[in-house]
Amino acid sequence: MFNDIGPLELVTIIVLAVLVFGPDKLPKVIQDVMRTIRKIREFSESAKQDIRNELGPEFKDFEFDDLNPKTFIRKQLDNDELGLKEIRNGFDLKKEMAEVTDAVHARESETSASSSGPASSARVDMTKKSEALGKDELPPFDADAT
Repeated sequence: MFNDIGPLELVTIIVLAVLVFGPDKLPKVIQDVMRTIRKIREFSESAKQDIRNELGPEFKDFEFDDLNPKTFIRKQLDNDELGLKEIRNGFDLKKEMAEVTDAVHARESETSASSSGPASSARVDMTKKSEALGKDELPPFDADAT
């Protein structure tokens, strides 16, 4: 519960408690605080038990820690019923990306070789200023720009 409190912080809390409550009332205050914490724990455990009873026998192994997404994912990844380790080991992202990159570069080189002919004149250069258009003439349309 208090895992992140260091020794210096603990000493500071004790000194402040002695100064605020005094050495004669401090044991009584500590007992009251411990009793309150104990009651809160009992209340939460009874609430958890009530929830488990209401959920029924299908959820008898239900843990409230599973409601934390990190814990749930870690538990599911450790459980190898789904074969996730085989899938994870069989998938090489670098190899897949290299194959995709090679395929894209091959397609680009094919299109650049074929577009050097007369078919390239059908392409519209959008960087040039357009000449004056006639009444019924539409401006050039670039599907990639939209």
